[in-house]
Amino acid sequence: MADALSVIPSSVIRNLSDKLYEKRKNAALEIEGIVKQLAASGDHEKISAVISLLTTEFTYSPQANHRKGGLIGLAAATVGLTSEASQHLEQIVPPVLNSFSDQDSRVRYYACEALYNIAKVVRGDFIIFFNQIFDALCKLSADSAANVQSAAHLLDRLVKDIVTESDQFSIEEFIPLLRERMNVLNPFVRQFLVGWITVLDSVPDIDMLGFLPDFLDGLFNMLSDSSHEIRQQADSALSEFLQEIKNSPSVDYGRMAEILVQRAASPDEFTRLTAITWINEFVKLGGDQLVPYYADILGAILPCISDKEEKIRVVARETNEELRSIKGEPEEAFNVGAILSIARRQLDSEWEATRIEALDWISTLLDRHRSEVLCFLNDIFDTLLKALSDSSDEVVLLVLDIHACIAQDPPHFRQLVVFLVHNFQIDHSLLERRGPLIIRRLCVLLGAERVYCELSTILEEEADLDFACIMVQALNLILLTSSELSELRRLLKQSLANAAGKDLFVSLYASWSHSPMAIISLCLLAQMYQHASAVIQSLVEEDINAKFLVQLDKLVRLLETPIFAYLRLQLLEPGRYVWLLKALYGLLMLLPQQSAAFKILRTRLKTVPSYSFNGDQLKQAPSGNSCSQILHGVSQITLDGDITHDNGNLQEIDFASRLRQFEQIQQQHRMLAAKSQSRNSSTSLSKEVPKAEEPWQPATSDTNRPPSRLSKQGLRQLQI
Repeated sequence: MADALSVIPSSVIRNLSDKLYEKRKNAALEIEGIVKQLAASGDHEKISAVISLLTTEFTYSPQANHRKGGLIGLAAATVGLTSEASQHLEQIVPPVLNSFSDQDSRVRYYACEALYNIAKVVRGDFIIFFNQIFDALCKLSADSAANVQSAAHLLDRLVKDIVTESDQFSIEEFIPLLRERMNVLNPFVRQFLVGWITVLDSVPDIDMLGFLPDFLDGLFNMLSDSSHEIRQQADSALSEFLQEIKNSPSVDYGRMAEILVQRAASPDEFTRLTAITWINEFVKLGGDQLVPYYADILGAILPCISDKEEKIRVVARETNEELRSIKGEPEEAFNVGAILSIARRQLDSEWEATRIEALDWISTLLDRHRSEVLCFLNDIFDTLLKALSDSSDEVVLLVLDIHACIAQDPPHFRQLVVFLVHNFQIDHSLLERRGPLIIRRLCVLLGAERVYCELSTILEEEADLDFACIMVQALNLILLTSSELSELRRLLKQSLANAAGKDLFVSLYASWSHSPMAIISLCLLAQMYQHASAVIQSLVEEDINAKFLVQLDKLVRLLETPIFAYLRLQLLEPGRYVWLLKALYGLLMLLPQQSAAFKILRTRLKTVPSYSFNGDQLKQAPSGNSCSQILHGVSQITLDGDITHDNGNLQEIDFASRLRQFEQIQQQHRMLAAKSQSRNSSTSLSKEVPKAEEPWQPATSDTNRPPSRLSKQGLRQLQI
């Protein structure tokens, strides 16, 4: 201290702390001259003493004017040292940096000015303090005082110039500083950071691309900034980096892919678009390198396929197809389980397009890696089954395609059909809305005979009799009306002529027995008219209820469709098809006379020609009670005169046993109905049959209404 006071006049020291800037400036010029002389003489000890005096007595002084004078004095001393300043930087720079956090904005301003002048003198030697200077500049860029911000910007430009021309700058040491600050929300700091990234990336000798994963997320974060200027600067920087990636032979796609996947789910539209665009380029450029990140990328793409912004949807779909073209193998880190998990989660998406693409991926994996997919089947099977209830027909069809592929294995087929029946049971509306679509599609994919036989086996054991009846009626309607089941109908028509048809008829019979109308329809379809007549005559009063008449109405109308054209043509030969006539007249007698179905069927029967037919034929024919009397030998069987069986290998169908089976199942239904009625007798007696279930009710008085039920005895006494 004494050495410093001996070389610096007291007037200079006094003026250096004066409140007037001009006096402080003149004092600083005096110090510059003194230091210059000391440097010329090589007296560095006194120079150190002068710097120490300026630091301790001025820059660290509690008086603001002293601190201002100390800063301008340190800058002046550096100018006086010129080329020899580098050896004193350890003394000069720290107190200046400390002043950047001064509470007085004027002091902070003078600190910027002082460091600017110091940097101009020392240039590259200044780099050793770069990290501290960068930290200080980062804070000053958001300073509350406009003049401090302005001074900091000038200093920042100078520091950038020095760094870009210096060979001592360490990018490895700088990146941690940058990474720590990339998520700062202050707009001034963000501009400051983007500016540094852009400048450093423009320096050929600095490899910013290699460190891009360290600050990429921060740049993407800036894309949603409220300031248009910051968004534009961040987008410009990202565009430049993407171009460099395209031109670079070696890029670390993996770390960046993880960041992009997260940003693709950003609530900000511009961020999502930029992220999905980057992913698109990565998939094209990275190819096999991205196999370990396949599932993550897919998880980002699938939601974007349904994005509200068309540009994002277009890029996402293109990326999805590019990704599908990469055929990874499990031994190459291709994680089938992870991809299936992603696809399964996306099946819960609210967007149809995303669910469809997720199903396409499952289908693709089944095609390419079937054995691996089946290993994870327990993880996805329940979700796939639930997807059968989807609101979209296209989704349901795709799900069925996948199920059909899985169901090539018998255990999975059984599991699928059991689940379907269970779902239809707990949700009858699903049966109404989706039942026909699901059943028809499965018949196409897995074979109608296989599907119907499996369904029949399950329903035969169904404990819920009401549901079994509803399900059988639905299956029967599909069987009678769907074009996809034409081959099954053709096979049933040959039930009395070949073994396959007979086996199918027998397979369906037990479950179809849950519904009288279904059994009658099945017999008419299989041309087993005598048995149809026997079933009709076996019905008792309790069987012929409102639900039965609704089903009968449907059957009569179906008889007028092309599917039963063969049956109507057989009526041209009433002499040969006596049992067909008796069955149809039996149905007619069950219908109320004023119903539309009665009029339709009666009109049809009126057209039956009278030739080759007389009333005695029915009297001479067996009544249907003793089917065994008619079916006493297959080689001699002639039913209605239309089919004569010469195939001695075709085993006889035991119609008597089948009829007993039907009657037993119907007795179970009657017992269940009786129990239900006894529990709710007081309520059920007061209720009327809903009009919606009585399309056959006449619009006349009750005195003109024919009986709505026909006893078993009365029906058997029917004379045609």
